[in-house]
Amino acid sequence: MKTAFLTSAAVVALVALGTTGAQAQFRDQIRIVGSSTVFPYTQAVAEQYGASTGNPAPVVESTGTGGGMQIFCGGVGPDFPDITGASRAMKLSEYELCGQNGVDNVSEVLIGYDGLSIAHAQSAADMSLTKAQIFQALAAQVEVDGKIVDNPYTNWSQIDSSLPDMTITVFGPPPTSGTRDAFVEPGYGSWL
Repeated sequence: MKTAFLTSAAVVALVALGTTGAQAQFRDQIRIVGSSTVFPYTQAVAEQYGASTGNPAPVVESTGTGGGMQIFCGGVGPDFPDITGASRAMKLSEYELCGQNGVDNVSEVLIGYDGLSIAHAQSAADMSLTKAQIFQALAAQVEVDGKIVDNPYTNWSQIDSSLPDMTITVFGPPPTSGTRDAFVEPGYGSWL
């Protein structure tokens, strides 16, 4: 059985590692790909697994959630990973890809949720932002004068005159990241 696990906590991942030996029987180690966000936790669990069982520690690769899903769903056998770590649920298209490639016994284990934060440089003015202001700064389209338009805002002060006249600058994870999905995809970013 192959396992896709969604994680931001490492303790339960150890249990998931113990159930994946079937695919790894053709090689010396369990192979895990996936989320760069949860990579440090997965790596720590892999090391603990090796130390506590006497088995070789799993090989863990940081590929990003989307990249990991593509590799995981590529097929079954020693050339494919046994586990993918993700910071979001599998998409329907990924389930379909798995099915097309014979990966038909996928188990998802929810271990935790991603936590997203918004920060600014220590030298920047303090801002107490509302969810609406964050939405106005980050959304692709916003309402202006009763119409939905491409987001025209480039400075915080354009959103609210009480905010500093400072360029809105966003840094975030790449498109293959489940953390990014959690922030921008419908259903994942519903906190806004």
